[in-house]
This record gives sequence, structure tokens and C-alpha cells, in this order.
Amino acid sequence: MAPMRTIHDWFGSYSADHANKTNRAIHWVCVPVILWCVVAALWTIPVFEQWMKPGFWAFVAMFFAFLFYYRLSRAIGLAMAAVFIACGLIAAGLYFALGPRDLLWLAIALFVLAWAGQFIGHLIEGKRPSFFTDLAYLLIEPAWLASKLMRRAGIPY
Repeated sequence: MAPMRTIHDWFGSYSADHANKTNRAIHWVCVPVILWCVVAALWTIPVFEQWMKPGFWAFVAMFFAFLFYYRLSRAIGLAMAAVFIACGLIAAGLYFALGPRDLLWLAIALFVLAWAGQFIGHLIEGKRPSFFTDLAYLLIEPAWLASKLMRRAGIPY
């Protein structure tokens, strides 16, 4: 059995596919938008309100993603928990302001636009998106950005 990849292995490989300054700038905008869109879309999945509250499925997905991050790095896991809390608060606020249908349409529209931006960035970079080689990179993207912010703040991960 192969050893588990470390957070540094993931980030090193991901960084190699994101060396172009323009592509990185695009990712700073598009990755957080995509992450929020996924949380918001999951927020709109109907629940049995006598057992669960709106956002239950988003919480479940964020919890399992948190476990993935925390297993790789406690600091990254905690940073991503903060990101998930922010995404959840925004999704919850918009859920109650717009309603589930309009929130879902907003999430879909922003998701499509953000992915178009991501692919434009990779055209500029001249490299395929990392998730074409391993779907786990879809989880690595936001953590990679969080690690950049942590490094700037002097927080080790």
C-alpha cells in the first residue's frame, strides 16, 4: 500500500500546475466562488424539517471535507473550517433572503461563470486542470489558497 500523500505533496504538485501569474489570480477569485456555490447548492436540498434544518446536507459535506483537511494538517483543517463557516453563513443568509429556488439559480450561474474563468486560466497557463489527474484536487484547491494566506500571516501548516 502506498503511503498517504502529505499536504506538502498535494500543494507542491498543485503549484506546479499553477505557475502562471494570471492563472493564479483567476484562481483567487474563482475557487472561493465555486466553493461557495457548492455549499449554497447543497443548502437548497430539501430536508424533513421535523428532523433537520435547511443546510443539513451542506453541513454534512463540509464536515467530511473538514475531516479530509484535518487528516492532512490540523492547521489547514481549522482554516478550512473557518472558510466553511463563512460559506455557510452567507448561504444561510441568502437562503432566507432569496428562498431556496433563487439561491440555487444564483449558485448555478456563479458556478458556471467561475468554472469558465478557471478554464480560461488554464488555457493561459497551457496546462490541464489538476483535477483531470485526480479528483481530490477539487478539495486541494481551496486549501492551497488558504495555505497561501496562512503563510502570509506567519501561521505554519
